[in-house]
This record gives sequence, C-alpha cells and structure tokens, in this order.
Amino acid sequence: TCVFCLTFQLACCCGTAACSLCCKCCPKIKQSTSTRFMYALYFILVTIICCVMMSTTVANEMKTHIPFYKQLCEGIQAGEMCEKLVGYSAVYKVCFGMACFFFLFSLFTIKINNSKSCRAYIHNGFWLIKLILLAAMCSGAFFIPDQDTFLNAWRYVGATGGFLFIAIQLILLVEFAHKWNKNWTAGANHKQMWNGLLALVTLTLYSVAVAALVLMAIFYTHSKGCMYNKVLIGVNGGLCLFVSLVAISPCVQNRQPHSGLLQSGVISCYVMYLTFSALSSKPPETILDEDNQNITICVPQFSQGLHRDENLVTGLGTTILFGCILYSCLTSTTRASSEALRGIYAAPETEVTSCCFQFSLHLQKLSCFLSFTADAEEHIEKTGGQAVFYDEKKGTVYSYAYFHFVFFLASLYVMMTVTHWFHYESAQMEKFFTGTWSIFWIKMVSCWCCVCLYLWTLIAPLCCPTREFSV
Repeated sequence: TCVFCLTFQLACCCGTAACSLCCKCCPKIKQSTSTRFMYALYFILVTIICCVMMSTTVANEMKTHIPFYKQLCEGIQAGEMCEKLVGYSAVYKVCFGMACFFFLFSLFTIKINNSKSCRAYIHNGFWLIKLILLAAMCSGAFFIPDQDTFLNAWRYVGATGGFLFIAIQLILLVEFAHKWNKNWTAGANHKQMWNGLLALVTLTLYSVAVAALVLMAIFYTHSKGCMYNKVLIGVNGGLCLFVSLVAISPCVQNRQPHSGLLQSGVISCYVMYLTFSALSSKPPETILDEDNQNITICVPQFSQGLHRDENLVTGLGTTILFGCILYSCLTSTTRASSEALRGIYAAPETEVTSCCFQFSLHLQKLSCFLSFTADAEEHIEKTGGQAVFYDEKKGTVYSYAYFHFVFFLASLYVMMTVTHWFHYESAQMEKFFTGTWSIFWIKMVSCWCCVCLYLWTLIAPLCCPTREFSV
C-alpha cells in the first residue's frame, strides 16, 4: 500500500493524477477542490516569502545565526549582506514572478470546458513541474535589466490590479447580501420560522452597526481635534441610514420585492468595519495639553498597550488578513460567483429554494441525495490513501481561466499590501499596522464604493425599467 501510495504521489507531482494525501482516514476530496487547494498552497508559500523579505527582524536573525552569511550572499549574487533579497524591491520582483505565473495560466486555460483535454490535464496535475516553474519565474525577476524603470512601471500595474481585486471583493459582498435575503425570504414561504430568524439576524446586524458607530465616536474622536474622524464617522453613518431607507422604499419594493433590511444590515456592518479599519490605519494626531505636553489623540488609549508586542500583533493580524484574501480568491472562483461578477444571475424565483430550503421537501431531498451518492461512487478512485472523487468528468465545475486571473489580481494586491501601497520606501513587516494616509484613503474609498455598488443594485431597475434585473 505504501509503495502504491508513493507511486501515486509521484504521479501527482509529475503527471496528471489528482493530488491527495496518503492517509486513508482523510475524507474524500474532489479533484476540483484538490486542484484549487494546491494553487492556494503555492500562493501562501510565495506570500510567506514576501513577508519574510519585508521583516527586518528575520533579516537580523539570519545574519546572526547563519554561518558564513556574508559569503553565502556573495555566492548567490544578492549583495554583501543579501540587501537585494530584502525590502520592497525584492517583494515587487517575487510578486512579479507569481503574477506572471497565474496570468500565463489564465491565458493558457481560456475556454476549457472539458476536464479531459490536454490543457485541463496540465491545469490539474504536474505539481512539481509547476512549482519549479513558479520558483524560476520569481527568481528570474531579479535579473530584469533596468530595475528602476521596471519597479516604477510595475508599481502602477500593482496598484491597478490591487484596486480591481478590492472591487471583486465588494461585488461579491453585495451579491452575497442579496442572495442571503432572497433565499431566507423564499424559505419563509415554506416555514414561518424563517421570518422570525430573518428579523432576529437583521436586528443583530443593525445592533452591531450602531454599537460600532457609537464606539468609534467615543474612542476615535476628541473635543479638540480629529475633524477627519468626526466627519467620516458621520458621513458613513448617514450613508448606512440612507441605503436602509432606500431598500425599504415603496418604489424599490415594487420592482424588487426581495429587497429588505437584511442586505442593508450586512452592508452597514461591512461599512462600519471598513470605517474602523480606516480610522485605525490613519496616522494619529498630537495636540498640546494644559501643561504644554504633546498628547496623542484620535486613537484609543488602551490600544497603545495592545501594540507593545509588535511581532505578535503583526503576525496575528497578517494571518487574518491573508486568510481573508485567500477566502475571497476561492469564493470568487465558484461558478455562481463568477457569473455574478459578469452580471449573470439566476432569474427564476422557483430556483431560489434549492439553495437553502430544499430540506423542507423531504422526498425531493432524499432522491437528490441518493442520485448524487450513486453518481459520486462511480467516479471515486481509491489510491491506497485518500479517496479522490473526480467531479469534473462531465465538464468543469469552475472557470479555470477566471480562477487564475483572480489569483493574478490577488498577487498584485498582496504586493501592494505588504509594501504599504504608496509608502513603500519606509515599509517594514514589523510596522505593518502603522497608520499611513494611503492605506486610510484606500479603505475609506472602498467603503464608499461598497455603498455605491449596493445602491446601484437597488435603483438600477428604476433607472432602466425595460431591462430585467435579478440577483
């Protein structure tokens, strides 16, 4: 069994076999899931390398504990003390290689509808060869001539791609809010319990949003300053109230019966989160107190104690941030989400209940489950270890080209985020959460774009009455 499992793993690395684990106790895995997991693993690996390159602590530890460090740096032509492998320029080059890797695969996998084609086999296998290719592309970026021109041009490409990735996140959030409310409203037609649950969740969302607004007004404002904070908290709070009123207005309800407070509650909570994140990213202000001493305002006093252990805060915060990035990448590449990003939505209301409320139709659910199980068993291959369910024998379950394109944008977003966007020259991993004006305005503009996107989904049917809109 071990020899067979080892042979299969070699086929996974150098052939077209789906990737799996050797342990039999692991649950069955779909071929499409294992493929996306492997690409995500490559993405995480390069992201960790970028974080290490931006860390002065890691660089100093390497100088101290690695024998012959200077000779090693000179041997790989990275400078006397490996200065070419640290800082924002090194991150730009590594992310350039990763972005090119995903962009080339995006072009290579255009219009693949059958997982049995030659290009599909390359997409779903040959993992060792692709890892070597990724490493070669990241390393080759260090040998690009005229580095200054390359870095200046690549910075604008990275900013554009980063903003596009933020836009995708916002569109998916709005689409999720609409789908959630539509599904739960449809479920209420079968069981009245969902009406109570819908009201409870909506009340909870608005309670969280209002509490966040009050707490930010208390801790992020000061009677002698913080004008930016006061204005922005008031504006964003007013926008949340405005979109809530628009969502339940009679004209919107006539065109979109499924529009309600649940969607606006989700958007309000996200707006409050972005507002909090933006205010936390803004450089603090200082004023003179009664004793002519400089005091810091516009930030909570207790936050200064939380940031004493900068390495712990940075590590935890970075893990959460890039976990969210990875979740956005994998979520946006599902068939439904990719269609939503192209403006294609499931129109018939009769299909809505199939998402969350099919359990109320017991016989239909049972027959559906049995047929799915029977179909699944036909496509499971036992490899001596983890069972692999080949779920793409009849066709692809997600767009390969769009999948790689989203990871291409995520690579640019990671590059800009790690290097503090437009404050790249002073960027360090240890100061990842230090406030900068560029990060503040990016988050604030993202907040307003989210509100505008949601507002457009409400008023678009009114502006274009002859066109059919369905979310």
